[in-house]
Amino acid sequence: MHVRGAAGVKRAGRPLTAAVLTLLVLLTGCTSAPEPSGKERWRPGPGIGWQWQLSGRLDPTVDVPVYDIDGFDHKASVVDDLHRRGRKVICYLSTGAWEDFRPDAGKFPASVRGRSNGWEGEYWLDIRRTDVLEPLMERRIEMCADKGFDAVEPDNMDGYRNRTGFPLTAADQLRYNRLIARIAHRHGLAVGLKNDLGQIPELEPDFDFAVNEQCAQYEECGELTPFVKAGKAVFHVEYELPVSRFCAESRRLGLSSLLKKYELGVEREECPKART
Repeated sequence: MHVRGAAGVKRAGRPLTAAVLTLLVLLTGCTSAPEPSGKERWRPGPGIGWQWQLSGRLDPTVDVPVYDIDGFDHKASVVDDLHRRGRKVICYLSTGAWEDFRPDAGKFPASVRGRSNGWEGEYWLDIRRTDVLEPLMERRIEMCADKGFDAVEPDNMDGYRNRTGFPLTAADQLRYNRLIARIAHRHGLAVGLKNDLGQIPELEPDFDFAVNEQCAQYEECGELTPFVKAGKAVFHVEYELPVSRFCAESRRLGLSSLLKKYELGVEREECPKART
């Protein structure tokens, strides 16, 4: 569980001596999880190529430097194989919705499960309940780190803009999204902001890249500019527009754009390279 930092020292009766205060600070520091050493966090840059495959038999042969795959569905050996092929590997997880098909589904009490998010077996989580969700998400992200992933893609990070069954606010979302970013960084993993366009100005400094769905269809891609200006990748996918409708703008903005089907299988159409 994430250690939130030292609580204020309450003075009872008489002031604590400097020696006692120093001892308390040292002891408190011993309880916090150390940052991983010897490994610099991956920081993907704008325009990098990628493959996003969350269903079907994984095809490891797509000639791109980045793969985004399901964290539960794949073993460490799969991540190792992709690394041998020269790929960085992102661990897809749902951090804002409960999925009834995951092996840890029984650990989520009914009190934190809300309305369906529109996908079968998936329900929004009450992200205000960090007392329940933080240790669960810590274990999930630790799983990604143990399998050797380079980064995490936490999904369903914009519940406050949806009918979740809970009175979530923008402040609730900011607090929770930053919590997820801190947990990922504590385990030495890069972390991406999934969608949540309205909070990009506040959250860009906390995240290492962005993942976006359908910003071209909804004419929102310009809102991702803060990530590109900060030298961070924006992994972008469209489902319904042909590449001729969004690739020119994607190149102008520095996005890493693909056309995919909704099931996110192996099929992909990449934006053609700009003519020189």
